[in-house]
Amino acid sequence: MVLLDAPKLLLAWVLAACVVVAVPAATGEAAKRKRTDGCAHADLQPAAHNLAQVRAAVLCLHNRERQAHGLPALRQNAKLRRAAQGHSDDMVVARYFAHDSLSGAAMADRILRTGYARGRGWSLGENLAWGTGSLATAAEIQRAWMESPGHRANILRRQFREIGIGIAVGVPVDLGGQAGATYTADFGVRR
Repeated sequence: MVLLDAPKLLLAWVLAACVVVAVPAATGEAAKRKRTDGCAHADLQPAAHNLAQVRAAVLCLHNRERQAHGLPALRQNAKLRRAAQGHSDDMVVARYFAHDSLSGAAMADRILRTGYARGRGWSLGENLAWGTGSLATAAEIQRAWMESPGHRANILRRQFREIGIGIAVGVPVDLGGQAGATYTADFGVRR
């Protein structure tokens, strides 16, 4: 999770730990249904042919959380999406997982290069995640983000009004061909 404001810059890095908890099947299924109610395709395995549906599920899940907290819905922004998709693709191809690209471009550099804020004041944030198997679905990525304070803060930041979601099929590490997906969510507001 990274958060930047212009002209004042604030960087915050959050590393999330994975915790495994055994839950009875009935309780686990009920919790899963509750997390995805009203958001089509939230449990869909990302694949090249369905990424638009998975992106829509991520947006739906984010906006459902925001609505539950009395916050305005996020709107999709094509420039934020271009930055997010490019970063997800780059992480998978170049096999790294970080907010800064291997070329040294920071999150703000990547987003501003799209023309997102052109001479205006702005605030930006970014969430990254990757998962394999059932952990690669929009519902599981959303769950992980909401359980991480920094990522949750980006999703629920009142100031943010726009989002770009990039999902690449594949993961940023070599797992011997195991299927998965890498997510970037770029948040923004222009003043």
